[in-house]
Amino acid sequence: MPELPEVEITCRGIRPHVEGRTLSAVTVREARLRQPVPPGLGAALAGSALTRVGRRAKYLLFDFAPGGGMILHLGMSGSLRLADAGEAPGRHDHVDFVFGGCALRLRDPRRFGLVAWHPGGAAAHPALARLGPEPLEDGFDGAWLHRAGRGSRAPVKHLLLDARRVAGIGNIYASESLFRARIHPLEMAGRLDAARCADLARAVKETLAAAIAAGGSTLRDFVGGDGKPGYFQQQYFVYGRDGEPCRLCGTIIARTVSAGRASFFCPVCQKHE
Repeated sequence: MPELPEVEITCRGIRPHVEGRTLSAVTVREARLRQPVPPGLGAALAGSALTRVGRRAKYLLFDFAPGGGMILHLGMSGSLRLADAGEAPGRHDHVDFVFGGCALRLRDPRRFGLVAWHPGGAAAHPALARLGPEPLEDGFDGAWLHRAGRGSRAPVKHLLLDARRVAGIGNIYASESLFRARIHPLEMAGRLDAARCADLARAVKETLAAAIAAGGSTLRDFVGGDGKPGYFQQQYFVYGRDGEPCRLCGTIIARTVSAGRASFFCPVCQKHE
């Protein structure tokens, strides 16, 4: 699934090409996504100027003038890339947002993505109402993590994956951040003191920044707005590396499952305290 770095890379890649331009048409070839694409989307948007392209958690945000906005989620396997408006679509190219000769093309093989409209603007969409702080912004730090986990007996990795506590950290980057902070993924969140929470918050920021710099992770279908894959998977310390030696100490990377999600860790570098 595209996680925060992949969505941020998509946002940065498409912004210079469409922000400030007028949307001329919306072409929907397959409306049956996670929720149906609103049938009146084209009529609502055509002729409107795209004033802002942004990101919140794993959502892309598009604001239009004279008003209203759209949110877009890439689902499990989606990508949003720039294409020539006259380029023939592929089998899984379900929606085009056309800006003259340029199109933003949504490709979603598994159709778990989301395209939704809100008259009050993208940031006002109810899907964003309960999201926690952005992990790359100042509102997310060790003090926030310490407060969020206080008294909790849940594993710290569950805390990182809870979008109500921290917005947009997915399974890959939670696993990699915990390794960088030398914290076992099943350590109880309530047992982490302020210093270890500060280490973890710093590791989250470092991991996400490194992933963005590397173009994100391409494990199956993800490509950025320019159609290029990411390469951060080549830097993984633990994710998907069970059975392989730790890059730091040589111990074999282990895998466990908690709440239906796989976790990867080094038994030596991330001792369970």
